[in-house]
Amino acid sequence: MGPPRALCSDRELLALLAVVTVALVISGIGPSDYMTWVLEVLPVLIVAPLLIFTRQRFPLTRLCYWFIVVHALILILGGHYTYAKVPLGFWIQDAFDLARNPYDRIGHLAQGFIPALVAREILLRQTPLRSGGWLFLLVVSVCLAFSAFYEMIEWWVAILAGLSADAFLGTQGDIWDTQWDMFLALIGAMSALLILSRVQDRQLVRMGIDPGAPV
Repeated sequence: MGPPRALCSDRELLALLAVVTVALVISGIGPSDYMTWVLEVLPVLIVAPLLIFTRQRFPLTRLCYWFIVVHALILILGGHYTYAKVPLGFWIQDAFDLARNPYDRIGHLAQGFIPALVAREILLRQTPLRSGGWLFLLVVSVCLAFSAFYEMIEWWVAILAGLSADAFLGTQGDIWDTQWDMFLALIGAMSALLILSRVQDRQLVRMGIDPGAPV
């Protein structure tokens, strides 16, 4: 008998890993700025091995794995072009008559959305917390803290690299870029919890884990 629907099969995980690997290789061929590419895809290079090593001991739900791959692809695409020059962002900018390329906004929205699902699952499985207001508050707080820490990393890179960090920061002249980034991560985290908590709870129940809420 195969794994329950809540879990990815080994073949499915290999397919997801292959997609990320191919995208990473293609992205690394002639990027707009090689140092920026390294900085942008570094989270993928750190998280992917971690997920591989924890697959047997702490498998995540299918929901988490698929969204982690989506987040990885967003980072990889942004790393190749730099966020301010991603063609998809220019298309959105033209379609909605925006003042700037909004691709980095998408990236920071995802920076809240996907980590919220992962943080929620870890807290449900590793702590006494159950679905409800306190879990919602703590997950959102974790995501907001993560976003703020990432902004500090960007700040440190800017100090160390000087003007060469402009592509990595992707501010596009917006003096409120840091605040926008954290706000969008907050919106992303809250949206993920409001939209997908029940889906995640159902998958956890199929794994034999009680999220403490009706599914």
